[in-house]
Amino acid sequence: MFFSIDGGDGAGKSTQCGLFRQWLEGLGHQVVACRDPGSTPLGEAVRELLLHRHDLEIHRRSEMLLYMAARAQMVEQIIRPALQQGRTVLCDRYLLANVVYQGYGGGLDVATLWEVGRVATGGLMPDLTIVLDMPAEAAAGRIRRGLDRMEQQGDDFHARVREGFLREAQRRPGEIVVVDAAGTVDEVQAEIRRLAEQAIHDRSAT
Repeated sequence: MFFSIDGGDGAGKSTQCGLFRQWLEGLGHQVVACRDPGSTPLGEAVRELLLHRHDLEIHRRSEMLLYMAARAQMVEQIIRPALQQGRTVLCDRYLLANVVYQGYGGGLDVATLWEVGRVATGGLMPDLTIVLDMPAEAAAGRIRRGLDRMEQQGDDFHARVREGFLREAQRRPGEIVVVDAAGTVDEVQAEIRRLAEQAIHDRSAT
């Protein structure tokens, strides 16, 4: 199984990914956890460039292609081999984030982003993408550290990002599901586990 957890900045992805991984391992899954961008030497170098080099001007199209390159490396070096070995992959963000941030947020064509993403990933998509949703302003208020490049894009940008996540979930039912992230950590995790159990059940039934 291949799961990804996504959502706006501050929605709690890192916390929920950690708890979800523990739960999956408790069920007997051999879990490979990764983050997008990152998880490979190339990916981590690109992550540093994209998120922390505030001195660089990066055009949206260049930004998109850098994310795609990091993801392509992660797929071939980590995700695809893990799945071939029968392991469960849990990824903190994946292609949907690219579509939403550079498409809905940044103004690039959404259909083109999906197509470039299909090429970059070799068509490898999560069995289930879980989007943690909450109003952008509320999510931003949860961030207790310095903001990275993407987090500094402004309220209007992040409002468009949230709308993008919701629209893509409507367009791709079954592939992308939305969880209300405004509840307690335990409430959000319980809903993630419920959705994952259903996805695992559906996979075993086929």
